[in-house]
Amino acid sequence: MISMNSRTVFAASLAVALALAPAAPIVAQEQPAPDAEGRIANTVAEFYGIDKITGRIITFDVYVDETVRFGALHVTPRVCYSRPATETPKTTAFIEVDEITLDRQIRRIFTGWMFADSPGLNAIEHPVYDIWLKACKMESDEAPPPEANPS
Repeated sequence: MISMNSRTVFAASLAVALALAPAAPIVAQEQPAPDAEGRIANTVAEFYGIDKITGRIITFDVYVDETVRFGALHVTPRVCYSRPATETPKTTAFIEVDEITLDRQIRRIFTGWMFADSPGLNAIEHPVYDIWLKACKMESDEAPPPEANPS
């Protein structure tokens, strides 16, 4: 247990250290401005995906207008909207999902809006894979932007 004298000395030492420390500039992270409807157009859609055969659940990022393969599915978000942090969360994305069939044909299995706050409403329900929207964000920690990808 710390005695009262030790607490007082510690508090005084902390106050002196903070007073002498160089002031670091506070950098506010700038959020993009919302459009006329109050939406922020993001560049990355974040999804959850489950492989029902293995039971593996993963999170993956996809840049808008880019395609990522998840198992036999190709996922392409066309837009990904969120709201400013000061408003009620509402995250939506317009998604296209294609399936590569066993005979190597491409078949569109989903085109429509997904809602992060209602994942069961328009989630991709495939016999082997399920995909649902988790969030929209401005950059990905997992994947480099499309410009950085070699052609």
